[in-house]
Amino acid sequence: MTGQLYGYARVSTSDQDLAIQEAALRAAGCTIIRAEKKSGTTTGGRDELRTLLDFTRRGDTVLVTRIDRLARSIADLDAIVKELEARGVALKATEQPIDTSSAAGRAFLQMLGVFAEFETAIRKERQLEGIAKAKAEGVYKGRKPSIDTDQVRALAASGFGASEIARTMGIGRASVYRVMQQR
Repeated sequence: MTGQLYGYARVSTSDQDLAIQEAALRAAGCTIIRAEKKSGTTTGGRDELRTLLDFTRRGDTVLVTRIDRLARSIADLDAIVKELEARGVALKATEQPIDTSSAAGRAFLQMLGVFAEFETAIRKERQLEGIAKAKAEGVYKGRKPSIDTDQVRALAASGFGASEIARTMGIGRASVYRVMQQR
């Protein structure tokens, strides 16, 4: 009995499009595709991936377009592959010669995992260098405050308690306390 072919598509941000990955997975024979717009730097919070991993059964295959759509760290990739292997599920990629049902495919997967993690580290390094340069030039001042501290203080001065201020402004009580401690 041949198992089911499941597709998994992922992009990192909400303004990116999943259409190209989904089309490639459909063209490869996937009738069920789980897709999400989440960072690949961790598996935490990736509900569609978790659903897919929980749903697969012995003989099934999980298909991705590229391995970096599945994981960006060797540790996460290894954990996902081990979980799939323990279930008797194969992992394949449409754009890379990855097929965990073969020794060569597993070796190639491990090599790509190393490169994906390296790429993530280099990108983060460049980003931090850019932020440091912008700060030194006075261009970068961090993100704009998301809480109107003057309004928090005004409400507190009017006799509102932290819970009431938080409810009125739609923010967390901890944020109210932080603003009030900055006086």
